[in-house]
Amino acid sequence: MVERRHESRIQVDLPLSVWGIETRGETFLQKARTSDISRSGALLSEIDVALRSGDVIGVLYAGKKARFRVAWVRYSETEPKVMAAIRLLEEDECPWEDLLPKEAKYRAADAN
Repeated sequence: MVERRHESRIQVDLPLSVWGIETRGETFLQKARTSDISRSGALLSEIDVALRSGDVIGVLYAGKKARFRVAWVRYSETEPKVMAAIRLLEEDECPWEDLLPKEAKYRAADAN
């Protein structure tokens, strides 16, 4: 499998809140978790609503808000939870940037 990421991710378990509009057109606001982060994205888990690739959702972490586009969604076969990879919208700032190592921040800037 070819690695397509331009920056490294760090493994971290963070609680956060997510909101948006799910596939049936209903708004949602819920708690979720992330298991790895980078300056431009994250992997969310414990999502209770149906999402699609391309959806835009909001994320709140440590008092900082940002908008992300859903890159892909994986539905669990054993429980009613969703996992989603998200990518930061260019005009927004990364809400967990303070947690990233300095070299990861510089590499992300160099990759653009």
